[in-house]
Amino acid sequence: MEPTFERGFSLQEALEIAYDDDIEEIFIEPPDAGVLTDADSGDEDGGGLIDNLSGAQLRAQAEVRLLNNDRIGGCSANDQTQESTPPQGQSSPPLQNMHKLEDFEWIRGDLEPNNQNFPAPNYSQYQNMSPVQLFELFIDDDILSLLIRETSTYALFKNCPDPRVSLEEMKCYLGILILTGYNDLPGQRFYWDSDSDMRNHLVYNSMRRDRFLQISRFIHFADNNNPDISDKIWKMRPLMDKVKSKFLEHFQPEEHLCYDESMIKYFGKHSCKQFIRGKPVRFGYKMWCLNTTSGYLVNFEMYQGNNPRRSPEYEKLFGKASAPMITMLDEIGTIKGIQPYKLFFDNLFTGTNLLKYLRDRRYQGTGTVRENRLPRECPLPGKKAFEKHPRGSFDSIIDKGNGILFVRWVDNGVVTLASTCFGLEPMGTVRRYSKAEKRMIQVTRPNVIGTYNSHMGGTDLMDENISRYRIGVRGKK
Repeated sequence: MEPTFERGFSLQEALEIAYDDDIEEIFIEPPDAGVLTDADSGDEDGGGLIDNLSGAQLRAQAEVRLLNNDRIGGCSANDQTQESTPPQGQSSPPLQNMHKLEDFEWIRGDLEPNNQNFPAPNYSQYQNMSPVQLFELFIDDDILSLLIRETSTYALFKNCPDPRVSLEEMKCYLGILILTGYNDLPGQRFYWDSDSDMRNHLVYNSMRRDRFLQISRFIHFADNNNPDISDKIWKMRPLMDKVKSKFLEHFQPEEHLCYDESMIKYFGKHSCKQFIRGKPVRFGYKMWCLNTTSGYLVNFEMYQGNNPRRSPEYEKLFGKASAPMITMLDEIGTIKGIQPYKLFFDNLFTGTNLLKYLRDRRYQGTGTVRENRLPRECPLPGKKAFEKHPRGSFDSIIDKGNGILFVRWVDNGVVTLASTCFGLEPMGTVRRYSKAEKRMIQVTRPNVIGTYNSHMGGTDLMDENISRYRIGVRGKK
């Protein structure tokens, strides 16, 4: 029996329904940004309990996942009335022709290689730059001026004297923050400590401790007098928009891009804090990220539930997780032009509708597929039956009308992939340890599997790089 999702409830209403009906899951959206506080009284790392959620959270929207197909409510007014606007310079995507794929023509064979020419990225303008010069390409004087202006505004908002931070002081302040990422001490005051085993002379000689603490107290990125209550991250939005434009400006188009979720570590209480089991960072802010294979962040968007910049049409067709990727591609196309990118994503995002849409837009997609997202008519052997096959076994089928190859391969477990651009050939091998033979053996691996493994890790590589230099000074604004 297929579960369904119903929207249009507050969390309080969803909880009341849960006591009387068979509910599989309830997905909680963050509360409105205009509330005075978004903290609850539960344990911070436990995510809060039903009995101690704040009033603002109980009034927030929620999605109810039922075990049957009975409708118990309608869509919210916001979902019925809000429309999206295509980015400037982009023609409206062919959404009017999109519908759930139902007619499939299955054939055996292999996909023909997609040999579209893609221009090589040109990094010559950056090769002689120092690390400081590269940093200033992204955090330039325009962004520093924003920080200085909003810091002064916030100090006046708090009825305190204007700290009058200079451009050089702001650069020094950010430099100290970066230093705390690789030169960690128990607390920020220890960098100015009188003991020789604690004091950092570079920090000590660059800025007085009280001046650093004063800037930390008032540092701000948006005007508290003009909040955008529809945007739960309005306090960071001006900075995020400027940084995003810099990422796009200096992106040298590469053929292979990966789309995945990333977590920004955060231990405080905030309505947008998420929990993802199995991630190196379990608690924090979730970001949808589009990266190159080398880890360069091309575009991003923070998850906040009901995003005012979302596209309802994209969400309806592809879901909340995949829709931001299409929006990011639209933004890249506006600045860099349309290029035949090959996109990689995991089973949280992959679906037949998404792959067909990307193909219609001159993009290509490859991703792992969950069992319940395969077309019901797909003639591939079932996953449980395939687990009994020896390692290296594989089977494939092609949806001829939509140009999608489905491959099922046995490794340590059964892996299922779908692709519109990579096929089985050239067949490769991979070394694995055989418990039966007690030695390393060569295992057959289709080309699409190896290509996916080579290009999917860009976001994880970015996370690894960030974790090595994560700023050690914690604070909440």
